[in-house]
Amino acid sequence: MKNLSLILNGILFIAVGYLYYNEYAGVDDDQADEGQNGLTTGNQSIAYVNSDTLFTNYNYYEEVSKALGEKRNKLEQEYIRRAEGLQKQIEDYQRTVNNMTIAQARAIEEDLGKKRQNLMQYQENITLELRNEEATMNQVLYEKVAAFLKNYGDNNNLQVVLTYSAGSGLLYANDALDITPQVISGLNELHNGALEAEPADTTATK
Repeated sequence: MKNLSLILNGILFIAVGYLYYNEYAGVDDDQADEGQNGLTTGNQSIAYVNSDTLFTNYNYYEEVSKALGEKRNKLEQEYIRRAEGLQKQIEDYQRTVNNMTIAQARAIEEDLGKKRQNLMQYQENITLELRNEEATMNQVLYEKVAAFLKNYGDNNNLQVVLTYSAGSGLLYANDALDITPQVISGLNELHNGALEAEPADTTATK
């Protein structure tokens, strides 16, 4: 169903930046120094994250994407089931309409019309529901990554963390600026730690 196909868009812009331009222009080349966590130019430090690699390897994103995909498939199958049921009723009506009175035919047509409208409304509702859940997922994802990068940037004296992905406006970035592996590792450690810290389900029966 094309109307229900939602593509999970990765967050194309992640920036934890402050004082990016301050004292940046006019710095001599001999003031630049490449370090382990990015490029330091004067008193400015820059790094980047490959968003394609990040979201491929971030456990939280994988889990929520899978959950949303499963829900989408479930709702699509329910829509198909309802649509097929309505189609069968229409075919039954078309096959037997000649044996009906005008009043009977009109009553069935009216009922089928209402069911068709209900099906269209159901389609709109589940499409909106999936879009809202996708938007919520992306917002939570953005907040998790941005919060981590803010903390990572503070600890590593980074003023700006940019994103890099295939087809983005950034055509080239030196590998020395890439902190993607560290970010993935840190995010997964936080996520796994949060899962381990979750309280046990006390409602479960033995």
